[in-house]
Amino acid sequence: MRFLFDSDTWQEIYGSIRKNKVRTGITIIGVLWGIFLLVVLLGAARGMENGFKKLFGDFATNSVFVWTQATDTPFKGFQKGRRFTLNTNDIEVLKSQYSKEIKLLAPRNQTNNLITHNFKSGSFKVSGDYPILDQIQKKKLIYGRFLNENDILSTAKVTVISEDMYKQLFNKGTMPIGEYIKINAINYKVIGVYEPSSTINFDGDCAYIPFSTFKKVYNTANKIDWMMITANEGTDIAQMESDILLTLKSLHKVHPEDKRAFGSVNLGKEIGKVTGFLTGMQFLTWFVGIATLIAGVFAIGNILLITVKERTKEIGIRRALGATPKSIKQQIILESVFLTTIAGMLGIVFGGLTLFIIDLKFGQGVDAALVNPTVNIPIILIALVVLIILGTLIGLIPAHMATVIKPIEALREE
Repeated sequence: MRFLFDSDTWQEIYGSIRKNKVRTGITIIGVLWGIFLLVVLLGAARGMENGFKKLFGDFATNSVFVWTQATDTPFKGFQKGRRFTLNTNDIEVLKSQYSKEIKLLAPRNQTNNLITHNFKSGSFKVSGDYPILDQIQKKKLIYGRFLNENDILSTAKVTVISEDMYKQLFNKGTMPIGEYIKINAINYKVIGVYEPSSTINFDGDCAYIPFSTFKKVYNTANKIDWMMITANEGTDIAQMESDILLTLKSLHKVHPEDKRAFGSVNLGKEIGKVTGFLTGMQFLTWFVGIATLIAGVFAIGNILLITVKERTKEIGIRRALGATPKSIKQQIILESVFLTTIAGMLGIVFGGLTLFIIDLKFGQGVDAALVNPTVNIPIILIALVVLIILGTLIGLIPAHMATVIKPIEALREE
């Protein structure tokens, strides 16, 4: 290791680089560009992944949403175009038949109503729900609480409203908890105010009331508008969706091949598509970055081969004066490692600055395309170590060429 601290060694390396400034600069840029690309592409991929996660927020991503539509196939005496509704019996059958697959099942009813408070009013959605809705789509409460089982059992006339509804119906600074608002001319006590999701939001501004209260007030009997189903971990969400739809078709006398009778959205399946895309992008990023790095490192090897050729006479003189093949080899390898290290560090710095600028331009706000585009420090360190190892290995080639030169032949070289 003594040669690392030998001033003569570093002076010779400096002299070699100084003689070939343009060539050395081009070589460094080649390696710099490789690790720069790797850092920026990995950061951009991470930013896309973070943006994707932000889009779904606290939503249970392994969920399926099911509702009814008109049939498009005649079946068992029913004509095409028949309309029907889901009911609470469907919920019980699904819970019983798919107890291992289903984690949460939330039947839902919704309507639009005029909501008033004192002299202020607005038209909003009113949704009859169970407390488990908060587990499927977590509500960020500003004041109060969400619905609970006591509200369901007592058919309480209570409601949880959105922040925008609160601002529209109440005077600024008024504490809404405990106040009453009128929904369809019936008083409901406000028990909570939630912040609407800035990402996926199926409900918009909505007043949530107990499912049992909705059923009683709007006389819906056993009918439900739609259901939200969350699967247990490890469940094949696509297969579960297919099985549930087939069961519902059987319960409602719908042809098994009818494609329109039920509408559904499989959030897990859609997420799987995006996840696959992100995985492919990360693979492509690594492939492009590493390939560029290797190309840059080979460029250093070629430059050093040319340098060795140009310094043939100098190497011959050094050998004649007693320099050992080992010392010459160490100098060439050290020069290779030095160039790759400098290029790698510059590439990391410029890549980090670029990601910082990307974050400022595209990573801010609700609709940010790339959220916090960063690269883990261990990955950066591994990339730099690999780069140094490649620089060492590629330096062995010109180092070997330098040591096989015989002093007498080198001195004759013109």
